[in-house]
Amino acid sequence: MKPFRMRSELSKEINASGWTRRRLMKSVVSLAPLAVATPTQAAEQLATTSLPEPYTQSILPAGVRSRFVDNVNGLRVHVLEAGFAAGSRPCVLLLHGFPELAFSWRHVMGPLADAGFHVLAPDLRGYGRTTGWDDRYDTDLRSFGLLNYVRDALGLVSAFGYRSVAAVVGHDFGSLVAPWCSIARADVFRSVVLMSAPFAGAPALPFNTAADSNKLENSSGENLDDTLAKLSPPRKQYRTYYSSREANPNMIRAPQGLGAFLRAYYHMKSADWTPNKPFRLTSRTAAEFAKLPTYYVMELDKNMPDTVAPAMPSASEISACRWLPDSDLSVYVGEYERTGFQGGLDGYRVRLTAAHNAELQMFSNSTVDVPSMFIGGKSDWGVYQTPGAFESMQKVACTRMESVQLVDGAGHWVQQEQPEAVTRLLLQFLRNRHAPPPKKHGQPSRLRKPSADR
Repeated sequence: MKPFRMRSELSKEINASGWTRRRLMKSVVSLAPLAVATPTQAAEQLATTSLPEPYTQSILPAGVRSRFVDNVNGLRVHVLEAGFAAGSRPCVLLLHGFPELAFSWRHVMGPLADAGFHVLAPDLRGYGRTTGWDDRYDTDLRSFGLLNYVRDALGLVSAFGYRSVAAVVGHDFGSLVAPWCSIARADVFRSVVLMSAPFAGAPALPFNTAADSNKLENSSGENLDDTLAKLSPPRKQYRTYYSSREANPNMIRAPQGLGAFLRAYYHMKSADWTPNKPFRLTSRTAAEFAKLPTYYVMELDKNMPDTVAPAMPSASEISACRWLPDSDLSVYVGEYERTGFQGGLDGYRVRLTAAHNAELQMFSNSTVDVPSMFIGGKSDWGVYQTPGAFESMQKVACTRMESVQLVDGAGHWVQQEQPEAVTRLLLQFLRNRHAPPPKKHGQPSRLRKPSADR
């Protein structure tokens, strides 16, 4: 990751970022050798000593703050926090997706806090201003396994003094982590909300194969990548591309520029891109997968910047995009320009390894047995990109699923595209466990602030 640049108005930034005098003096001492170093040596030394600072308050909604928590499963975690006023509040943990940040939850955090909750949204391992992870392609992928993300989540809520949380809410990649939080520690993660990515269940172990080993050999089925490559035009899975060595440099050095690439990517997967009219696929075959948009099943000879470039919105479309104005897009661009995408991509890569699948098979036949809900966008292909997952989530994987909601006017980025609707659904779900107090005469009922389990 590239180092943060030092800023000119030092005293102003110290106050804004909440540095203590001890931390400042420690940093000044560590930077002292730069005064006598050559420019090259100074740059190298600065890269090893500088750490991310919190966001300046100007980019955050009122009532949301940026801070760091040290020593969380080897990480220094950047957290956006709301509802941090004195007093005991139940906790809601928000886990973002790819290529996103904790910032993706900016529109829902304040309303949840106003309803009486302590809201935590971390930059996940591999993302944003959270540090302590390895951004090399040839790193040990085990640290990016789903169960290690669960350890990160558990360590974070423990650091804030919670023995349990009211809900863990995951979007996209976070929607893969959230159910595993409950499977591994249902005593801590008391309810689960999944967004945009259905959870089909824990991977199965080979069953009843002792008398006939051919069952195991015949269960693998076709190699999807091979059959996709034989189509006309040849295709490939986006997960396969994301696992390749070239994916990160392709995207960070996109020919149209990083900002234009992200703008087109977010647009193409949103309800603003009119070709997004999703439907269920009937089978796990290449012919069916080829019906998915090219951001999920790509043309074989194209990378992701090539894929989304034709969907770049016009200047008038960008100006009309209320859910992602250029000022908000610039936050994503600035972070990914500094960190690259490799950390997030490693979360895809590890899931293609036999060792990771074997680790998850320890929980074979386990289910999400706490109250759960699914929220997606009506224009989101992510709901149907894995045939059968949407149905399996409701019938098998989540035994106490209370609600499935597909939101009008939303594609994949549902909590950003339609934050009011998502907030309303979240509060309805949470009220099932935290009922409001009796309504007093002449006053509207409000969500009770239940005591937190600490």
